[in-house]
Amino acid sequence: MSSVANEKLILALPKGRILKEAAPLFARAGIEPEAAFADPDARQLRFATNHADLDIIRVRSFDVATFVAFGAAHLGIAGGDVLMEFDYPEIYAPVDLGIGKCRLAVAEPVEMAGSDDPRRWSHVRIATKYPEVTRRHFAARGVQAECVKLSGAMELAPSLGLSHRIVDLVDSGRTLKENGLVEIEHIADVTSRFIVNRAALKTQPERIGRWVDCFRGLSRAA
Repeated sequence: MSSVANEKLILALPKGRILKEAAPLFARAGIEPEAAFADPDARQLRFATNHADLDIIRVRSFDVATFVAFGAAHLGIAGGDVLMEFDYPEIYAPVDLGIGKCRLAVAEPVEMAGSDDPRRWSHVRIATKYPEVTRRHFAARGVQAECVKLSGAMELAPSLGLSHRIVDLVDSGRTLKENGLVEIEHIADVTSRFIVNRAALKTQPERIGRWVDCFRGLSRAA
């Protein structure tokens, strides 16, 4: 048997909200991680499962796509926001899991929104975790976007003079409201997808295709 066939498949999962929403899917797929996976005090990041040829790694949401794109993981679950930002050609995202639903949007202070006209913008400074998506969005309408990259707390940027506007994920809109901001432009709806490394799919079509078919079936049945 080849070394590829003997190699364990690695499934990369994001920490946080998406992981919680994905848990029922994994149960229905028959994937049971070792007990330490559910232990909030566990420091390990790689976990065995009830499938001898499948291990799980738990990483930051933005890192899932990188692990899969570079072949360190064969499979993963990643938000559409992450996939749009990195746009890795090495990633195939065949299944929309319908979890992690939210939207990517432009927001600005409430007092500015009343008189602001986005149609007149020619240059904007935006605080965001998504500089590539933001630049592409504004470039499509001829607006130059100067992006200030932040990893969190985007809502603070306008009040502290870092930028007038932000681009961030929005769910209920409560966080924006509590920070005096209002959504003014919709960029994209976001859900999480089951992703695979394209090269791995070509070299191990049966092993990886099995999991693609499994999650596709679960998604359709949801």
